[in-house]
Amino acid sequence: MAFKEERIRKITNLYYSRPDIQKAIYEFSKNREICPRYFEGFGKRPDSFQYPSDVFEMARKGATSFNCSEELWEDPMKIVTGMSEEQANQLRIGWDLIIDIDSKYIDYSKICAEIIINFLKFHRMKNIRIKFSGSKGFHLIIPWKAFPEEVNGIQTKNMFPEWPRIMIKYIIEQTKKQLIEKISDIERPNKYVKNFQASKEVMPDIILVSPRHLFRMPYSLHEKTALASVVIDAEQISKFDLKDANPLKAEIKNFIPNVKEGEASEFLIQALDWHRENYGRNESSAPNGISSGVKSKNASMGEFKPINLGEISDKNFPDSIKKILNGLSDGKQRALFILINFFRSIGMERNELEKRIYDWNKKNNPQLAENRIKAQFIQSYKNKIVLPPNYDKDYYAGIGIIPTQEEIRYKNPVSYFVKKTLQNKNKGN
Repeated sequence: MAFKEERIRKITNLYYSRPDIQKAIYEFSKNREICPRYFEGFGKRPDSFQYPSDVFEMARKGATSFNCSEELWEDPMKIVTGMSEEQANQLRIGWDLIIDIDSKYIDYSKICAEIIINFLKFHRMKNIRIKFSGSKGFHLIIPWKAFPEEVNGIQTKNMFPEWPRIMIKYIIEQTKKQLIEKISDIERPNKYVKNFQASKEVMPDIILVSPRHLFRMPYSLHEKTALASVVIDAEQISKFDLKDANPLKAEIKNFIPNVKEGEASEFLIQALDWHRENYGRNESSAPNGISSGVKSKNASMGEFKPINLGEISDKNFPDSIKKILNGLSDGKQRALFILINFFRSIGMERNELEKRIYDWNKKNNPQLAENRIKAQFIQSYKNKIVLPPNYDKDYYAGIGIIPTQEEIRYKNPVSYFVKKTLQNKNKGN
């Protein structure tokens, strides 16, 4: 037995004998498929813990680390290799979004983690947990409890890995520029890598979000570094040092944050809206063959060009748009997406559009942050014009707006506006 392997085995037995470590690993394993790793490779799948002491028993038999699923299962031991999507959906009760930040260089990983955490906080996720991977990276978690049960009538639990991939892609695209700028500002720019490429060197890998994908459990050891996958306070990332992951000094913190139910709903919906806006017209063009699971009802229309019917009259707006313009208390981010696309589609000039949006925001309680509105303007005008969502009851109902039967007949707010405008012109009104 090599000296390094012998040393790690000794640390392993000592470390996993701690009752607090056993409890932390066991508690996190509930409803998850677990898989121990040995020096020789991974153990059997699926597996699970029945008691906290099982952790130490596996360690005594040679297990060096423990990995688990992002997916949550009714009974992990019923998982069968090669089971159909339908079978998986019946067995799956949810999933956590695990953002895997991995780089050869921990300095880069720390910068990336901080940027993503700030991005998530911008999207109203107040409780974010992060842990050290055990090597040179970090894992961020948004737990299942934070997501809505369904979006547009589609069960969220069934949309793994499609929706987690979309959310991670959304994070990557929205933070990549800042990451490159931040790394370029360090004392020795790009000191590790020439021709630095964020997506290759640091950014989360979408491919890793896949059915039955495993990640290192909190407080598991890393068999190559002999460091523990410790939970870190989000505010302390910049100060984190590898010695803080010394297994003999590890202090237990809960990896699952204390989130409110549905806390990440707005973030998920915004990511899906972003994906539809950028890839909805041609799902096959989405990266890695990702589909949002919400088929774009405008996809067959091709590129949409703004309508010019002369003067824009509010009286021709559909009731749903009028109700939104009266101000909202919930669903304002989704409503902002609807309004901007509606106004752009009917040919409203940008200056007028922005004035109307800011006037509308004054009626909201509470108001959207101005920087969020500006960010949405920038994002929208970077892309071609797309129609607002069709009258899907669930979509509009989600912000407290129920379309009338007349609106539903026209399918889309823009179609309604065009028809009413032409009717009133013919009447001489």
